[in-house]
Amino acid sequence: MRILSHESHTNAPMTRLATALALGTLCLTASCKDFLDVNTNPNAPQSVSANLYLAPMIHWLVTSPQYDGRFVGRYTQQWALANGATSLSTWDRMGYDPGSDNGAEQWRDVYWSLGQGLVDMINKSRAEQRWDVLGVGEFMQAWGWQVLTDLHGEIIIKEAFDPTRSTFDYDSQEFAYSEVQRLLDSAIVHLSRTDGAVDATYLGKTDHLYNGDRTKWLKLAHGLLAMSLNHFSNKSNYNPRLVMAEVDSSFTSNADDAVFQYPAQDPGFADYNFEGRTRNNVTSYRQTQFVVHLMDGTDFGAVDPRMSRMLAPSADGQFRGVDPAVPGYGAMTSTQQPFNFFGYAGTGGLGLPSRYIFGDKNRFPFMTYSQLQFVKAEAAFRAGDKATALAAYTNGISSHIDFVNARNAEISSQSATPISASEKAAFLSDPRIVPTDPNKLTLTDIMSQKYIAEWAWGHNELWMDMRRYHYTDLDPATGQEVYPGFTPPSTTILYPDNSGKLVQRIRPRYNSEYVWNLAALAVIGGTAADYHTKPMWITQP
Repeated sequence: MRILSHESHTNAPMTRLATALALGTLCLTASCKDFLDVNTNPNAPQSVSANLYLAPMIHWLVTSPQYDGRFVGRYTQQWALANGATSLSTWDRMGYDPGSDNGAEQWRDVYWSLGQGLVDMINKSRAEQRWDVLGVGEFMQAWGWQVLTDLHGEIIIKEAFDPTRSTFDYDSQEFAYSEVQRLLDSAIVHLSRTDGAVDATYLGKTDHLYNGDRTKWLKLAHGLLAMSLNHFSNKSNYNPRLVMAEVDSSFTSNADDAVFQYPAQDPGFADYNFEGRTRNNVTSYRQTQFVVHLMDGTDFGAVDPRMSRMLAPSADGQFRGVDPAVPGYGAMTSTQQPFNFFGYAGTGGLGLPSRYIFGDKNRFPFMTYSQLQFVKAEAAFRAGDKATALAAYTNGISSHIDFVNARNAEISSQSATPISASEKAAFLSDPRIVPTDPNKLTLTDIMSQKYIAEWAWGHNELWMDMRRYHYTDLDPATGQEVYPGFTPPSTTILYPDNSGKLVQRIRPRYNSEYVWNLAALAVIGGTAADYHTKPMWITQP
């Protein structure tokens, strides 16, 4: 079985390559002009339409987070590398892989797969007054800076595509956040326009997310802005009312969800779901006891009907998770060991029915209505509007139940029957899950349910949430952890370079920054062995 993994990308350094591409673009308009005049290819354009850049960018928009999610998902204990493991991996110990590009796929794709092509798309769209394409481009650029700064902290923005440079200085996380919000504000303006050369058919030719519907891209931009603003929860200028307003301008139901269809037709598997069995990227991973206990009644007293449709059982039909602090399956017997995410023992499941979002052809989420409802619930809670918080919280759970049913329905599902209306109603009416009194709602309720809704796909946002709550912050209403049962690795288990501290960021991409841009990296402290434990600006007061 061919394994398409992050390690398969062996391109030259990304910032360096961006420079090379930009220099190539200059060549087309300057010193190479005479050469091109006598070597014009009549069968291929020298300048492509703005929309032709878009399709591969959308693919990476959805797929890149899955690459890095294999590692982020271990920091957040969504899953652990268990099958066949005889020792704890560096990532299960909140460490990293020195001299490796693991955990830096989004770095690669923001600077390279989108890179100069996205800059060109934005410039062409603006010149041609294609405001819808321009807005999509600005959204994608904002997304890139958002995910990179949330994963890595300081990143390169101002000089990223400067063809005159061979080294690139880093910008602060504070600047990155301001740039994200500037770009989203601009995207919202442009996606609201209907004049000029706005054309749903033109955009839809390569828009494989929303098929040219700019109004859905507009909602998506509001959604990303809501999440970005909500990350300021530890800052004095946090504005929960503004977060709520942005959510209200975003998705109104699951029909707006940004879900990407993997056609699964390429003989090289490139267009298969990255988390599907055929691509074999998460086959050895197993769900943790942390996520199981959020759903099996251990933490909240009620068994979540989504558990049997999302998680994988053991051979005896029970639902268990591995302990990320113990290598492999620990003392579990063969009948107790949880199956893989596809629902089979060991590495089974190839070509067989799968589960939840792990099918080869699944429509895979990028952003969802349920996710945004939990963002609104947290913001409303912090604003003191408990009634609005409870309503959004309930919407989040209800819509995610529908989301789970939809994902299992669209594939040949190995899961149990759909969650029935009566099961759903019983769960939502259980006061242990949804309190009848808004004043009984807690941050633990909101953030735990958001964790469930983002499990296995919303890696970037989920990790940012856990770091905003410093992994083990206490809920003031209960005196217990906001994330009940989350146990970070002990100091004896933590990766040695951590010096007893928990991970806060992923080190920048090794093959570009540590090989080619080391001097600039040293300025921000990136050469320190414990750089990955340096707190992020956004999570500090």
